[in-house]
Amino acid sequence: MVKMASPGKHIEIVVQQLNKFNPENESVEHLLDESAKVLQTLNVSDGTFVLDTLAGCIEYKPVLDIVINAFFVRDGKHCLISERNLYVVICYLATFQLEELGLQQFSRIVKSLDVAKMHKFLRFFFNVLNLSTWIKDEWSQIYDSLYVKENWIDPLLEWQPKIDPLIKELADKLANRVTTVKTLTVTKPNEFDLTTPKPRAIPVPEPIPLQEKHHPVPQSTYKPPKEKQLLQKIKYRNRRKAEELLLEANVNQLRCATVMPENKALKSIDNVPIKLNAAAILREGALYQRKMEQELNRIESLLRGARDPSEFLEWQRQMREKDLEQQLAEIECRRLQGKLSHEEAVLARQNVIQENKKKAELKREETAELMRQYAEKRLQEEKEMRELVEQVVEGHKNVKQARMKLQKYKRQIVQEVSGESRELLRQALEEEEEKIKKRYELIQQIRAIESLPFFRNKFVDLTQTAGYGFSGEMSIVELRERLALLKEAQKKAEEEKRDQIIHEKQTKEQLLLDKLEQISIFRAALGRAAALKQEEKKIKPQLTEGLVKNERVLDLQKKITEKTMERKKQAEILKITPQKDGAGPGRSWESYENSLQEPHWKELEESRGHQFKMLQHGFMSRETAQKMAAYQAARNGTTSCILR
Repeated sequence: MVKMASPGKHIEIVVQQLNKFNPENESVEHLLDESAKVLQTLNVSDGTFVLDTLAGCIEYKPVLDIVINAFFVRDGKHCLISERNLYVVICYLATFQLEELGLQQFSRIVKSLDVAKMHKFLRFFFNVLNLSTWIKDEWSQIYDSLYVKENWIDPLLEWQPKIDPLIKELADKLANRVTTVKTLTVTKPNEFDLTTPKPRAIPVPEPIPLQEKHHPVPQSTYKPPKEKQLLQKIKYRNRRKAEELLLEANVNQLRCATVMPENKALKSIDNVPIKLNAAAILREGALYQRKMEQELNRIESLLRGARDPSEFLEWQRQMREKDLEQQLAEIECRRLQGKLSHEEAVLARQNVIQENKKKAELKREETAELMRQYAEKRLQEEKEMRELVEQVVEGHKNVKQARMKLQKYKRQIVQEVSGESRELLRQALEEEEEKIKKRYELIQQIRAIESLPFFRNKFVDLTQTAGYGFSGEMSIVELRERLALLKEAQKKAEEEKRDQIIHEKQTKEQLLLDKLEQISIFRAALGRAAALKQEEKKIKPQLTEGLVKNERVLDLQKKITEKTMERKKQAEILKITPQKDGAGPGRSWESYENSLQEPHWKELEESRGHQFKMLQHGFMSRETAQKMAAYQAARNGTTSCILR
């Protein structure tokens, strides 16, 4: 047992040295040497105790910090942070030096310090719940759990009943009361005799409820309502009226838009002022130039004895009209073939519906068979589950013996590892001290280097080069002169470029003026030629109306009539509304016809306008236009319009 004359003074010296210690810049050996010198100067006896306490607080700093940090968070919220090292020293003495000091000497040390602080800390530290739970768990993360329990936690729990009277005495001092200290016998706790819990019974699986038979989908779901069919008929009639009104409007529009044959009207159209840009002038000039070259080539070929190509052109026009008639007949045949294929598709769809009904009956029978097999499988699984429950209940009986064997095996492993852990901790501590010593020496060298003075100012000569040895290296003065010469050359090049642009612009303007003069001459000549040609034209007689139907078209129409009658008979048998192939159940034949008729009015309007433009520009003869109009009328079911 260690006896000290003035324990409060020794604790104060340890706290002061810990406050001065900085582990980043100072080693433990250096701190101990400085502390020994301080003890010699102050003539303090028991210097060994002070040095051992100081070294122990530094060695077990991670363990002590866990307790001190928790104390400041819980019971020591209002304590000063500057007094942290005081609680570190008391925690170290209570944990590691209590056996050596004894209860009497430890009480003298505690009583020599502030009563309120010591009472608060000892009440927190010697709490059985704290020692047995989180303090033990946190220390076990740093050191071996078995070592912590046997060497630190168990001795502290043994000392707790003896320290409890000291804590009460400190509490009485705070309340200005004096009590006699009584020695109490220590009560040794016994293990609880807990009953072994019974294994939880596994619930019996509940039977799966059978699903109710679903109601079949009503047939009205696949049939459109009568109101919708009535609306489709009204819509179809309105569309017919709109097409007739559109046709009448197109006829009147074409009559109003015919070209006036008088020369005055042509002259008024040709003399409309149009503002042209440079691109339009050049484009029109090139066009007239090509026309002039073509006319000159034609005249030269006639002088050499070539024939007039007018007869060939007339023959070519007739052949094109004949080809057009054949194309129109082919188009009509393709349309009728499409209609025929549609009728065949509707019949095929009705056959598919009948086949689907048969497949649905087979599917219902297969489903009933699968449900029966599923019920048998569930009964077998329930039987296997009961057998598994019985096996699990038997297995629970042997669990306790297996746990005892496992605990015994773990104790053996911990005893083997604890010895190796101590040796590894000692080696790690030595390596850490060596690293701290090297780091301290390196810091001293860096500080010595930083303390040396050096000059920051640097004088620069602009006429000298940097001296790096590059091929294009030059001084700043030379660089500035070269930049000035480069700017002058660039400025001169810009002036030359500006003069060139002005000259090109003037040349282009002169070219445009020449082209405008040439265009005006050509326009006057073309206007006179067009007036003469308009006077010489004669009105041709009206041509045959309608489209001549060949035998192939008549044959296709006959087949379509037969297929339609067959489809209607099949529909009456099935008592369902005919549907479009690939459409939903609510689409009827009338809605399909309406969808086919929907783009007809746009085609009528576009075809009339296109024919009028081609007639006006001379790209199509009037006979061809009449045939195309007759074909469109026959296709759409409307009357043909004669273009005047």
